[in-house]
Amino acid sequence: MAREDIDPRILALCEKVTAKRARALIDYLLEHGECSTEDLNDMGYDHPPRVAGDVKEAGIPIVMTRDRVSAKTGRKIGVYRFGNPDDIKAGRIDGRKAFSKPFKAALVARYGARDAFTQEPLEARYLQIDHRVPYQVAGDAAFDEANLDAYMLIDASSQRAKSWSCENCSGSSASSSTKNSTRWRG
Repeated sequence: MAREDIDPRILALCEKVTAKRARALIDYLLEHGECSTEDLNDMGYDHPPRVAGDVKEAGIPIVMTRDRVSAKTGRKIGVYRFGNPDDIKAGRIDGRKAFSKPFKAALVARYGARDAFTQEPLEARYLQIDHRVPYQVAGDAAFDEANLDAYMLIDASSQRAKSWSCENCSGSSASSSTKNSTRWRG
């Protein structure tokens, strides 16, 4: 894919990205037009959906095409491409909101400084706020700092495990993903 074939709005956002993992996928897409999960594995990234998520979090629309290709092993794999530039809103894909420090303090006061999944006590600085129903399912429509029950505190390791589980759940609809996410209630 020629660089001039890529929408200038996407190119402008790509130029701003410096994070190594996101940059690797962006550079590959700019050069080749698409990137398979196997290509990302060959680059040393064992969790391709997380790499694509990093690019999305930078505001760049990425889609996994439905036309899957075969890997070297013969199994079907997905292919990432740049998505629709009309999905960009104010330099972001989804306008995701940040949580306030007082909200995190309220969660720590309510649940304690512990990982909701493992129940391991940790310093609050190592915990991050996470939606009980995955953001990819509910989006910011569920963003409500007054509703402590809709959120939990987890560490980075649990966040990766939850993300992997949600990205690989067997259901494709919001209702099945929501059902699968209930096991993450801390």
